[in-house]
Amino acid sequence: MIRITFLLLLIVFSSCDQDNRNEVLVLGTIHGKHLTEPTYSTEVLRGFIRKIDPDIILAEIPPDRFQKAMQSYEETGVVNEYRVAQFPEYVDVIIPLTKEMNFELIPTSAWTEEIANDRLSKMRTIRDDPNRADEWQKYGMARYSADSIKETSGRQYDPYWINSSAYDNAGEIALNVYNELFNDELGLGGWDNINQAHYTNIEKALDKYSNQDKRILITYGAGHKGWFLRALKKRNDIKIISLQEALKKD
Repeated sequence: MIRITFLLLLIVFSSCDQDNRNEVLVLGTIHGKHLTEPTYSTEVLRGFIRKIDPDIILAEIPPDRFQKAMQSYEETGVVNEYRVAQFPEYVDVIIPLTKEMNFELIPTSAWTEEIANDRLSKMRTIRDDPNRADEWQKYGMARYSADSIKETSGRQYDPYWINSSAYDNAGEIALNVYNELFNDELGLGGWDNINQAHYTNIEKALDKYSNQDKRILITYGAGHKGWFLRALKKRNDIKIISLQEALKKD
């Protein structure tokens, strides 16, 4: 009898945990293209975030740049931290929305200026090495294939296409080759390596707020989305939702 009661209690508590799972949405962004592509403009993105109404946004902002970026915005109304200022999704949309909406903005990017510069230097060296022309050609062909699929879709900058598994599959034609050829050589800036570092920061936040019935929005460049979703599916304390679900769109 005691054992049966204990098992029933376990089931009840387990059900409670499931009911309190956080909703998690990974929203792919297009960085500077938000300023030039009307189908996924900053205004469109702003409307999405208002409708999604997140409790927490996990952002592609380096933690060591975050305080300066927020301080400059508080003091001048402009984000002048130069690495954050490269991303209109933060400068023009998400950071200003902190004045209007009640969400916590958490920086989770693992990029540093040193990692970015090292990656760029190494990629240029690989590109210019005649002994590695075959590798560079293989990477170029994979990029061409991925871009061709995106272009022929007729929906290249449609946010619903960008936030679909079809988009992830197309992009990963190139990203998988890039990762296979260069990840180890690029060190901290390699594709698997940097995504794992980003995701380590993301997981810290997910662990901190586990089973609190919150809606958590992850905003990163769209290429990262497939990698993150595969990692997120390993967690049993969250419910992954799509953009359509978050907007209650059929």
